[in-house]
Amino acid sequence: MAVRRLHPEQPESFAFTADNLDWAQKVISRYPEGRQASAVIPLLWRAQEQHEGWLPEPAIRYVADMLSMPHIRVLEVATFYTMFQLAPVGKKAHIQVCGTTPCQLRGAEDLIKVCKSKIAAHAHELSEDGDFSWEEVECLGACVNAPMIQIFKDTYEDLTPESLEALIDDIAAGREVTPGPQNGRRFSAPEGGVTSLEDIKDDTKGGDPCPHVVAGSEPASHVFAGPSINHGGHDYNGVPGVSTAKAAAPAAAKPAAQASLDLSPAGDQPEREPELLAAPRSEGADDLKRIKGVGPKIEELLNELGVYHFEQIASWDAENKAWVDTRLSFKGRIDREEWVEQAKLLASGGETEFSRRVDTGDVPSSKS
Repeated sequence: MAVRRLHPEQPESFAFTADNLDWAQKVISRYPEGRQASAVIPLLWRAQEQHEGWLPEPAIRYVADMLSMPHIRVLEVATFYTMFQLAPVGKKAHIQVCGTTPCQLRGAEDLIKVCKSKIAAHAHELSEDGDFSWEEVECLGACVNAPMIQIFKDTYEDLTPESLEALIDDIAAGREVTPGPQNGRRFSAPEGGVTSLEDIKDDTKGGDPCPHVVAGSEPASHVFAGPSINHGGHDYNGVPGVSTAKAAAPAAAKPAAQASLDLSPAGDQPEREPELLAAPRSEGADDLKRIKGVGPKIEELLNELGVYHFEQIASWDAENKAWVDTRLSFKGRIDREEWVEQAKLLASGGETEFSRRVDTGDVPSSKS
């Protein structure tokens, strides 16, 4: 492994924002007394996201002090794991090109040539405008969809030199981009289309082995106006689900084959319908996209269910969340993105760092 050193130019200080400090304290509280050091990696990652995608030395000391760890121990973590960037990266995108054997065989070297020509001649160099940087990394874990890259938290797969150039141009222009396969492939299905379980049909997709998951994914989770604190604005692991009518259909109406293979979250948690409205109240619907994790597609689906206002989401309990989870088919996302906590603050007239960025237009993926 190459020697990893701190960047020679460092900010004078670092401190979590109020939102991130509250989040960090929640993470630390998950561990028993004396085991708080277990939170070091998530806290360092959040610090990196806050500080324009790279981890400065004052942030390392700050996290160490929060966890009552010697500074050198946290420095060891930061310098060992290559997920932590120790020098400034592109403001709009830091492109990590997988260079492991499957990607090499499928054209990774050509992707690196694109990065050299469009960004900078050498890895970890910033582009002239400071918006982009790149590096070659080891396996990113989607070998069947090689070649691939990762930009902050999102992966882009089945790339060609032409599609990577187009992706870079879109990001540079602030246009919305979608993670995952870039050649029309559905997740890791065969490139020619589904070849198994074809007897399972879905009204919107034809043969589909996962009929409870809607085709297409949410836009990228990072914000191209700057990567700080848009972790999970649209988490690619949670795609929106089927339409309300289809989700509410009784199990008996499903084909036998589909019923036997149904992997939807129904039944895992007792469900209870939350407060739903036939239409927004007289003051008009709230902009639910101000909640981190709710994009245009999910907002539309929530409106179809009868959810228009922050205070509705703020009142959800565990059974309400399970009911919504089932109908949107993205189990766990409500808790993972802390929708209820965000909604309570927004309903009371407050704002979050994410909602402020939505209001200023810094979150392209929040635009309808």
